[in-house]
Amino acid sequence: MPWRKVSIMDQRREFIAFARQEGANISELCRRFGISRTTAYKWLRRAQQEGETFQDRSRRPHRQPRRTPPEMEQRILEVRARHPAWGARKICSWLKRRGVLEVPSASTIHAVLQRHDCLLQPTPAQAYDRFEHPRPNTLWQMDFKGHVPLGDGRRLHPLAALDDHSRFCVTLEACPNEQRGSVQASLERAFRRYGLPGALYMDNGSPWGTAGRAERWTRFDVWLLKLGVRVIHGRPYHPQGRGKIERFHRTLKSEALSARPLADLHQARRRLRRWRHTYNFERPHEQLGMRTPAEAYTPSSRPFPSRMPEIEYDEGEIVRKVSNVQPEIWFHNRTFRFRVPKAFLGEHLAIRPTQTEGCYQVCFGAVVIQNIDLKNEPD
Repeated sequence: MPWRKVSIMDQRREFIAFARQEGANISELCRRFGISRTTAYKWLRRAQQEGETFQDRSRRPHRQPRRTPPEMEQRILEVRARHPAWGARKICSWLKRRGVLEVPSASTIHAVLQRHDCLLQPTPAQAYDRFEHPRPNTLWQMDFKGHVPLGDGRRLHPLAALDDHSRFCVTLEACPNEQRGSVQASLERAFRRYGLPGALYMDNGSPWGTAGRAERWTRFDVWLLKLGVRVIHGRPYHPQGRGKIERFHRTLKSEALSARPLADLHQARRRLRRWRHTYNFERPHEQLGMRTPAEAYTPSSRPFPSRMPEIEYDEGEIVRKVSNVQPEIWFHNRTFRFRVPKAFLGEHLAIRPTQTEGCYQVCFGAVVIQNIDLKNEPD
């Protein structure tokens, strides 16, 4: 038959009962119970001092000289309370930058957060190839976060633009809508402060425009092209192409938008303004080697012009002005009439020949906006 399992408490209870009997042989009892004499007398001493208590005691040491001091734990928890979405590495870097002496390692800070039940559930990450431009202001990414309900019944539409190289947030606007006027006004303020980027990477649809369509161009695109800012649209249904701005929006949501509900647009603007400063100048970024975005960013050497420049063409080029009423141009002694995108109403366009006979490119400055083929046009 199988052996009966005996708990350690039952074993101690039996040993103490036998050991207390008159004339008990402690050495023989130790042999039978499989314990040392030291353990036996320890059990007897505890039974005499504490009564019939046979449970295991904690093996935790009475003193822990290497444990994080309570003052440092409190400092860690204070930083975490101010920035609930920060992990151990960000908190460690933040404390060191503030000149705090004897900052614990990131693993120790993680243990402190775990001990105080301050850890968030990790978000599953998707594996994408990372790419960044080698210098600041080569490319900015810009997009809306998506609407956020406000306490007064209206909607907030957070708009952000991010430098691709440094992740520096050049603008974070609490917009009441997703219209061109709001976008252009926000971007103009960023241009005046930080200068012009080489290109702007945007989504598809209003107010950005849409890649691959005849009417892809918008007045917003034309404004950027006049400033010498190249317009790039992401592939439809491929948000990974805008990975940095998408990741920024996740951080914005977890650190600024999800913490407390927003009452109105005025409160939203104050909160986003404060959080943008924290993100740019205080929050360490893991992809920047725990530097802040402000430490990796330098303003552009191309200032925002005092007057909107006009597109200039070389002498001898075929240039046509688009009507202010109808989006069309005439060509070849008014033999052919071509429609052009409405965004170019009132603008001057160049018609440039290609290597194929009868084929031309319609250009706004150096940008090709459409192709024309005289052979396929009706007489």
